[in-house]
Amino acid sequence: MPSAPLNVPVEGTVTHSPEGPLLRLTRRLDGHDTFLTGSLDIADSSIPVRILTLDDVTVLRPTSEFPAPADGEHWHGRLHLPHGLRPRSVPPDLNAAADQEGRSLDALDEAELRYALTFLSEATTTDIRQARIEAVVSALPATAGRTQ
Repeated sequence: MPSAPLNVPVEGTVTHSPEGPLLRLTRRLDGHDTFLTGSLDIADSSIPVRILTLDDVTVLRPTSEFPAPADGEHWHGRLHLPHGLRPRSVPPDLNAAADQEGRSLDALDEAELRYALTFLSEATTTDIRQARIEAVVSALPATAGRTQ
């Protein structure tokens, strides 16, 4: 993971939960560390937050108390990510399997690639990983000039 910190302007709305306020970003963060901590400068305060980036939304969960805006209220601030961007690269075994079958990973959009890589990374055994590679590759379109 890169060590260069990153600062990102963010905005969103507040939702209150039993565990406290959740700051839902208007736009999902992509390519940034998630499930880690950062800090958010908002309304003249700097608060530590846990960054939760899911399939279609990023939510910041404050890890300490702060005067949160009212439910549904719009806010804006600057998110400080101490770990910068997370690399997202296709593992060599998936690349090799796709090449061998004449399939293209380039056809996947960003969300599909993220899903496929997460699906693969969560395999707990070599057999499961191989089965997941086969599943991903079988769903890919053939490379240009090659039919399957």
